[in-house]
Amino acid sequence: MTQETLERQQTPFWSVSLVSPSGNPNLNYVDFPFSSIFVPFLSSKMMTPMRYVFLVLGIVISLHYILSFAHEGYGRATSLNSIKSQLGGGETPPQRVPVPEDYYVHDNITSPQGRKANAAIVLLARNSDLNGVVVSMKQMEDRFNKKFNYPYIFLNEQPFSDDFKKRVTELTDAQVQFGLIPHDHWYQPDWIDEAKATASRDQMVKDNVIYGGSVPYRNMCRFNSGFFYKHELLKPYRYYWRVEPDVKFFCDLDYDPFLIMQDQNKKYGFTVSLPEYEATIPTLWEAVKEFIREYPDLVSPDNAMQFLSDDGGEHYNRCHFWSNFEIGDLDLWRGEAYTKFFDFLDKKGGFYYERWGDAPVHSIGAALFAKKEQIVRVFFPHRLRVAHKDLQHFFNDIGYRHEPFQHCPQGAAHAKGKCWCDPADNFDYEWYSCLKKYDQMFE
Repeated sequence: MTQETLERQQTPFWSVSLVSPSGNPNLNYVDFPFSSIFVPFLSSKMMTPMRYVFLVLGIVISLHYILSFAHEGYGRATSLNSIKSQLGGGETPPQRVPVPEDYYVHDNITSPQGRKANAAIVLLARNSDLNGVVVSMKQMEDRFNKKFNYPYIFLNEQPFSDDFKKRVTELTDAQVQFGLIPHDHWYQPDWIDEAKATASRDQMVKDNVIYGGSVPYRNMCRFNSGFFYKHELLKPYRYYWRVEPDVKFFCDLDYDPFLIMQDQNKKYGFTVSLPEYEATIPTLWEAVKEFIREYPDLVSPDNAMQFLSDDGGEHYNRCHFWSNFEIGDLDLWRGEAYTKFFDFLDKKGGFYYERWGDAPVHSIGAALFAKKEQIVRVFFPHRLRVAHKDLQHFFNDIGYRHEPFQHCPQGAAHAKGKCWCDPADNFDYEWYSCLKKYDQMFE
């Protein structure tokens, strides 16, 4: 008997090798050693009836695994997660809930179900951003909004030019409104110690911190953190989709994410998550902990602190949702909890004495004041084979790029969305992505 045969006979039939066909153990492919199922049946020492029992059992198990990985529907239906949910194993996490078919547009018919959400697409832009706005808006129209006709709201601290208004209104049949940002919502407050703020900016410039010397960037971060949802033009609306100049939308979106947010009581949708630059927020988390100590009753019991902290809230892991793409419920920001939270942070002066961004501020606010299942990844509902776990995400795919990162759908989702991005260029599970921490909240 050769050593190889001996090893095969000693391998239990339920064993699974995680080594890929190429031999790379780091790839998440699954290679079942079917020979280890059948070798025990070849033993002449086994009684004939038992041999046939094990033979049938081996064939059934083999067929199950083949179907699980060759046929997505079978694999989903027979997964442990599916069986658990059918047996009443608790609430299904949001990243595993598929979009119901009746939300999709078919045959170019707009507004499925004959209804729309109370929502708007919001762009903060200057006149100098016009060409970048046209790029973003044209893709938004072609990929999504020509089917759903949601209104656009443009905001600027200066009046929009006639040329700006003309060019953007030519791109859509939807309503377009242009708003001027109130002075006290945009510019640095008078109570900020300018000498202290200047010294901080100068040091950040020396340290090569991105936008470290920019006051307008700080104005923008503060406005997006605590004022955009207070603008007169947004007051009639419940939901918003934030779009920025010079972004890319890679894939067709054939359903209405606003209706999903509305019907499923979701509060915040994102595409990309990553750590914030530590040099921009040195005291932010201490301010957050101080707020929590002062207002513990405002924090949601089923919050997403696990996404923000690896030690129960003592330290901030700097993970945040990249806020240049947001689909959100404006009532989250308008509520008592976030209103007090922003006012508390604003009084610390960190938007100007440091360089607090709206991305970590929004992310921390959403994580603390919404339930974790109300924060959803905007992603096509397909299976990802990661260590035998079937992960399904809530929304249909929105392939998206804001330099320098992008999400590009994989596999069948890429074809379904008619996406034009390179699937190999995908930030989702890069080592510096925080998406894994989001997934871990629901494991």
